[in-house]
Amino acid sequence: MNYLDFGGVFSRMDLLISGAILTMQVSLLAMLFALCLATLVAVMQLSRFATVRFVAVAYIEAIRNTPFIVQLFVIYFGLPAIGMSLEPLPSAILAMTFYGGAYTSEIIRAGIQAVSKGQIEAGKSLGMSTLDIFRYIIIKPAIAAVYPSMVSQFILLLLSSSVVSAISVPELTGIGNDIQGITLRNMEVYLVIAAMYVALVALLKGGLTLIERRVFPFKFLKG
Repeated sequence: MNYLDFGGVFSRMDLLISGAILTMQVSLLAMLFALCLATLVAVMQLSRFATVRFVAVAYIEAIRNTPFIVQLFVIYFGLPAIGMSLEPLPSAILAMTFYGGAYTSEIIRAGIQAVSKGQIEAGKSLGMSTLDIFRYIIIKPAIAAVYPSMVSQFILLLLSSSVVSAISVPELTGIGNDIQGITLRNMEVYLVIAAMYVALVALLKGGLTLIERRVFPFKFLKG
């Protein structure tokens, strides 16, 4: 008896590849939105206004103390109850954005707090605007310092995209589940999917490393 037969899986590789492409697209969009949200929330946490800090902390705690799939279901199944109905794909991106933003905000906050106050004072003494001080003296060095941690978080966000198959988003895991139902080759299907996720992670890490070298070249200067 042939226990491993990948024929039925490989004959449907075009479907798996389309699912992998969608997985990467959804993940990249969620990462971009999550980074913007995380930066805002990190700044809110450091606000001198207690109400602003409370809103930021409440959001973070709500996300970090509930399962991602519950958050996904609240957005996809819950919002229609208040008249806000979203299709599966936007729901997935929104849920991943909120999920990734909460965790990434803590990383960015740590980076901001690591920036020396002396550097900020130096920027002010040079006549730099508040926006330029935030962009070049606070947020850019802060993100550079915590970039490896952010990469790890983005990898976890990519892997968490497998959960959105629960609301019928045709990403890699969702397509794999459909193929498994047709071929009944459980081991073969999920081995191939696992290998494809490894490839996606390697691709993401490579891309983020190139971005790091381009945006933060000072980290790689020697001497």
